[in-house]
Amino acid sequence: MSTALLPAPRFRMDGRWRARRPERLLTQNSELREDGVWNWTLPALATRLPDGRGVLTCPSAGVCALACYARNGTFNIPTTRRRHQENLAYVLDDLPGWTRQMAAELAHPRHRGGWVRIHDSGDFLSARYLAAWLRLMHFRPEVRFYCYTKEVSLFRQYVEPAPPRNFRWVFSYGGKEDHLLDPAVDRVADVYPDEAAIRADGWHSQDASDLLAVLGPAPVGIPANNIPAFRKRQAGRTFRQWQAEEDARRAARRRTA
Repeated sequence: MSTALLPAPRFRMDGRWRARRPERLLTQNSELREDGVWNWTLPALATRLPDGRGVLTCPSAGVCALACYARNGTFNIPTTRRRHQENLAYVLDDLPGWTRQMAAELAHPRHRGGWVRIHDSGDFLSARYLAAWLRLMHFRPEVRFYCYTKEVSLFRQYVEPAPPRNFRWVFSYGGKEDHLLDPAVDRVADVYPDEAAIRADGWHSQDASDLLAVLGPAPVGIPANNIPAFRKRQAGRTFRQWQAEEDARRAARRRTA
């Protein structure tokens, strides 16, 4: 769809974009629908809103940004991108209103006993935003939540000391905080070139169901998406190996600077 067909953005008196408030916050993509999972989505990595604000939505992203499925394909359709930006603007400009609407939506019987994936794109961009999700989990104990995240330090401080009983998470490799992870202690996931590489390392694929990332045996292997440009960049490595190489290069540059 051409961007020319999208409605012109409206602005408030303070110059910020007057984003449309979606009637429903949770959606289902084709993959998660098979498992009955609902999802909440933000723009991947970073975005510039129509009012000019640049927002980093994955603060701890590392090499994953170079091969992120959520920066490809249908995620780049203008109407889809605009919807994700509207979600982000709602969180940034009216977090209490967003929290109330999300709490009301989660009360619907379709979510009782079900699963919500927080972010099939994006991550926990601030402590305040993470705290809003934690309040929702405590307020809706009949709903189960899970996520992939690279925000290790944030979770160490705000989640791990007293995690909600209905929340599960997996730390995904390929971020700036990989060095803080210990597979012997943390539940971790790594993106592999293919299923054979996952099995060769003795890891456990989640390809049959996304819920295996938090419910299946660990550590978790994720087969890379079949996107030629991304596979070329990954060059047969796992995200963990790729990030370690990048970290070593940066350390070497600092030593010689």
